[in-house]
Amino acid sequence: MSRSFPVRLAPDVSFDTSYKLTELHIPAEGAATLPSTADGIDAAAYQALDDPQLQAQFSRPAAQADQVESWLVVEGMVCASCAQIVERHLRDMPGVISVEVNAAAGRARLVWDAQRTAVSTLFVAIASLNYRPFPVQHIGDDLQRRDERRRALWRLFVAGFCMMQVMMYAAPAYFAAPGDITPDMDQLLKWASWVLSLPVMLFAATPFFANVWRDVLAHRVGMDLPVALGIAITFCASTAALLQKSGEVYFDSLTMFVFFLLAGRYLETLARSKVAANLEGLSNRLPQSVERFVDYPASCETHGALAHQLRCGDVLRIAVGQAFPGDGVVVEGLSAVDEALLTGEGAPVSKRGGDAVVAGSYNLEAPLIVRLERLGRESRFGEIVALIERAASEKPRLAALADRYAGRFLVGVLVLAALAIVIWSLIDPARALWVAVSVLVVTCPCALSLATPAAVLATSGNLAKRGVLVCHPGALEALADAERVVFDKTGTLTSQQLALKSVQVLRDGVEPDRAVAVAAAMERGSLHPVATALQSAASDKLQADCVREHPGAGVTGILDSHIYRFGSAEFSWPGFSLNEAVGVIGLLADEAGPITLMCFGETLRDDARQAIDELKLQALQVCVLSGDRQETVSEVAAQLGIADARGGQMPESKLAVLAAWQGRGKPVIMVGDGINDGPVLSRADVSIVMGSGAPLSQSGADLVLLSNRLGDVPAAIALARRMQRVIKQNLCWAAAYNAVCVPLAVCGLLPPWLAGLGMASSSLLVVLNALRLTR
Repeated sequence: MSRSFPVRLAPDVSFDTSYKLTELHIPAEGAATLPSTADGIDAAAYQALDDPQLQAQFSRPAAQADQVESWLVVEGMVCASCAQIVERHLRDMPGVISVEVNAAAGRARLVWDAQRTAVSTLFVAIASLNYRPFPVQHIGDDLQRRDERRRALWRLFVAGFCMMQVMMYAAPAYFAAPGDITPDMDQLLKWASWVLSLPVMLFAATPFFANVWRDVLAHRVGMDLPVALGIAITFCASTAALLQKSGEVYFDSLTMFVFFLLAGRYLETLARSKVAANLEGLSNRLPQSVERFVDYPASCETHGALAHQLRCGDVLRIAVGQAFPGDGVVVEGLSAVDEALLTGEGAPVSKRGGDAVVAGSYNLEAPLIVRLERLGRESRFGEIVALIERAASEKPRLAALADRYAGRFLVGVLVLAALAIVIWSLIDPARALWVAVSVLVVTCPCALSLATPAAVLATSGNLAKRGVLVCHPGALEALADAERVVFDKTGTLTSQQLALKSVQVLRDGVEPDRAVAVAAAMERGSLHPVATALQSAASDKLQADCVREHPGAGVTGILDSHIYRFGSAEFSWPGFSLNEAVGVIGLLADEAGPITLMCFGETLRDDARQAIDELKLQALQVCVLSGDRQETVSEVAAQLGIADARGGQMPESKLAVLAAWQGRGKPVIMVGDGINDGPVLSRADVSIVMGSGAPLSQSGADLVLLSNRLGDVPAAIALARRMQRVIKQNLCWAAAYNAVCVPLAVCGLLPPWLAGLGMASSSLLVVLNALRLTR
């Protein structure tokens, strides 16, 4: 995530915002705290995990009686040897059955005997090694999704394997000349096909029948009803023909049909599991444990407390690099807090006694003592989580329209098949059933269902070659129809680096280059973006002595027998005032007074201007919607030629603006990063994040620009529009095919085997046309 550092300034008010930033590692899962020893939390705090209700969140019964399987997040592991240390230590403990530790994922799986040990004992054992263990949240839901994916994959494998074998046995019937196959061999091949169809019917196709039964109990008609009827009738009728040794069998069409349907269902399962995991992963951004004062301010004694034990009014000590578990007020201390994930503001914000802090932000410089005021859903972080959940649950207009007419379509299909049976029962009763099967097979929308997915998958593969990851392929259709592209500023239009914009000389005889070199000398070794900008701008490389950092203020050092101070105006020279808000400010001063005032600003991405110009050539409206200050947003927009730029936008206001744009009837594309963009990214018709964006936003985005090139946004839109043309061609072909074949099936001119062959041929043509998008 890029970090820009604008500060809060008012006329005649000195700079009191900290800007020093330490390098921080935030794990992908678990508590967002720095690895530390177990001294900060005692064994008593872990005993709460022995509560059965709490334990059920990260454990489940194992295969053997009295054995429990638990999943943990272990912080502080940096290599494989760390995992081996934890494994060896736990294996030597009584009651531990097995241990598996993955250092890369920071996960541990334990199987232990509940009669011989307690899970709290295992947590304490890990903590004694100077690692921090935490329970994995939502393990039940995660295991359920994993089992669902596993079952779906097994069904797909069984259907695919049986389909290939049945097609091999059915091939002679299609291609052999009359008399080439003896009746006994023909019957043997049919029986072999029947045997291979049994796993498909009894295992692979069971979800369709189960869904139909559930719909019947609920007195509704579902999409699986005609599918299940076609499968059941085909199998039963083919089995009857096999037993009677007369008539045709269609086990090949049956297995092929089930395989294609299951392939689509498997992709749907993957997408659904990912969305659920994204929402649950939000809670893992908060710390799992903190230090809580026993009786503040009467006593400075602290004990470790797990997150679920916290209450409003508790006074906590928030360590450097730790996230705030709830909204609260700073009681004591001075530090800088990173709120970029929540507000979009790239600069760390100075916090001191009386200042408010929000859940999910990170303490960067020095420990803070904080009194909690809001927790969980009542906190600012909880509100953003709720916004994301609500925005993600809202159904698009076209999806709602499709749901409205889906029942009527299904009823029409069933009525058509029933009419075919009635009519042909009067004309030729022996053919009535097969005519109905032909109608069901033809009207089952194989070509129609492949028309869009085939083109979308081909487009996704093409974009992947460019470094654009398509997380939700269905969004490509909205990408092609969009009329507006909305950009967040920080980390999207701007890069991760600051640049020195100007140097204002405050003392006669001072050379700007010399002042920059002095400031760079004192900042040497720092990873802060301001320090990086100074190192790039300094033409001379000087060496400062006695360099000392002052949290929440700046830095001091000695150079050529002069004591220099660089940082906020209040720190460098108390009483120095700024007359206007000019962005990120650094004041250089010595014993005699202020020397120079340096202004730092964000740098645009190298391809930002070209990308914006290309979007305009595509007749798209380009806007900026940012949580940053209006002045900063307007300045960036002016450089890019963007007329509509709105700053100071919080998540709620972003959603309101986006909803107003969507109310005009055209899809809206949102390009951004950071948790603060989560609600608007979820609500947007198409969400795109940079590869350097927040992992949370990437996990929920429709497209991720792994290339970090803004130029891939107009390229993706152009390819999506081309994809839309191919989809229209495929749909026209599928519609024409059904318009011709359905009447033929109803009239009895299309036997089931020819209906199945026509369905496969139509699908193949659709796929081949879609493959043109890979070029």
